[in-house]
Amino acid sequence: MGHSTVTAQTQPDVQTARPRTGLRWLAVVLLFVLVLLLPRPEAIKPEGWRLLAIFAATIGGLMLHPIPGGAIVLIAILTASLFGGLTIQQALGGYGDPTLWLVMAAFFISNALIRTGLARRIALVFVRAVGGNSLGLTYALSLTDGVLAGIIPSNAARSGGVVLPIARSICELYGSLPGPTAALLGSFLMTSVYQNICVTSAMFMTGQASNPLAAQMASETLKYPVTWTSWFLAGLAPGLCSLVILPFVVYRLNPPEIRRTPEARRFAQTELERMGPMDLNQKIVAVIFAGVCIMWATSPWHGIDIAITALVGSSALLVSGILKWEHVVSDRAAWDIFIWYGGLLRLGKALGEAGVTGEFARWVGSSLSGAGWVPLFAGALLIYFYAHYGFASITAHILAMYLPFALVLVSRDAPPGLVIFAFACFVNLAAGLTHYGTTPSPMYYAQNYASFGQWWKIGFVVSVVNILIWSLVGFSWWKLIGIW
Repeated sequence: MGHSTVTAQTQPDVQTARPRTGLRWLAVVLLFVLVLLLPRPEAIKPEGWRLLAIFAATIGGLMLHPIPGGAIVLIAILTASLFGGLTIQQALGGYGDPTLWLVMAAFFISNALIRTGLARRIALVFVRAVGGNSLGLTYALSLTDGVLAGIIPSNAARSGGVVLPIARSICELYGSLPGPTAALLGSFLMTSVYQNICVTSAMFMTGQASNPLAAQMASETLKYPVTWTSWFLAGLAPGLCSLVILPFVVYRLNPPEIRRTPEARRFAQTELERMGPMDLNQKIVAVIFAGVCIMWATSPWHGIDIAITALVGSSALLVSGILKWEHVVSDRAAWDIFIWYGGLLRLGKALGEAGVTGEFARWVGSSLSGAGWVPLFAGALLIYFYAHYGFASITAHILAMYLPFALVLVSRDAPPGLVIFAFACFVNLAAGLTHYGTTPSPMYYAQNYASFGQWWKIGFVVSVVNILIWSLVGFSWWKLIGIW
């Protein structure tokens, strides 16, 4: 009886999903064909144009998601070696890129942070310190995410593994559940914490998995080196302003009925007492975590590549036995990123080598020849920001728009540092617009504490505030520290 019931329930879902998947594949193939049929500039060879079609179809696939993103990119790499003018050795070259291994090593370190309970301990310490009211709870959870963003390159891992479970526990502690009691605390807490997570993603090169991709594009194509330290300094002043101001904005838009939360501090204290003092494993992870961050911050002085530092930290955890090899090979999220991130790194570089991105920049620049760089920069940045309504992935957004827009503006004499950091940071802030803008957004939205209308209204108002903060405070700060 049970088996037949399950079959009856799942069979219609499968039958419904297949046509949807087929339509998505059809759209991806049509996008590939459409690009191929467009007039090819003489400066681009036929294989370069086919490579552009493959790249466009890959971006479409990442947006439409007929199959997982890693599988799409793997197919794209194979197709590029067959039709895009790359040898198989060249097509697979992205998997040896140091930037990819920086991300992988950071994932392994984050695995140890979460498994040993150190990340949870950090969150509870912040809640105990400043969680006496609803605004303080937002600050506590945002500070936790900010500390972890210095080394965990997955906002999903930080949110799903550490921040969200604690936020949900505190909501339930006050009897705030999805539905009639959501407005007591949960609706405010989920929406305000999520908006701040988008800010912490923008503040660090390791704040989000595809940030290093933007940094590499800037370094290799635009010849403007971006380091962990320079990104941290760029995001410091505007990021702190956003982290402080945004909870007040959400507080006005979506006020909680419960304003004071002393039980949250007692909850954190109880949980910390239950955890006991830091054990040896947590202390070792804390030392390695701090050491890696310090080495990253001082890399301009000692010259050691940040990927080497991250791999040394991962190796130290493996030698200590805190991080098991079984943990490394079973980290599905890390290896999924390995496949799609390494492949996209190579496809993006191949487009530059084929002259496609340069030709696109020249075309856009010539079509906007009448505008100076200041209005062009302002208009392009707004278009770039609000285009994220059409993206369910920060990575797809960066790949589709970051380099072409940056090339156009730099060619029009816009300051390279201003352009590079503005477009790299703003794409993370734009993820707050919707309930699908980046991986954590559906996690928070799925808690059912805020309606679709609330989520989008708050996202739009916060977007305006973020643009003002990062344009006024951020650009002024960048001028002061010599970025432009």
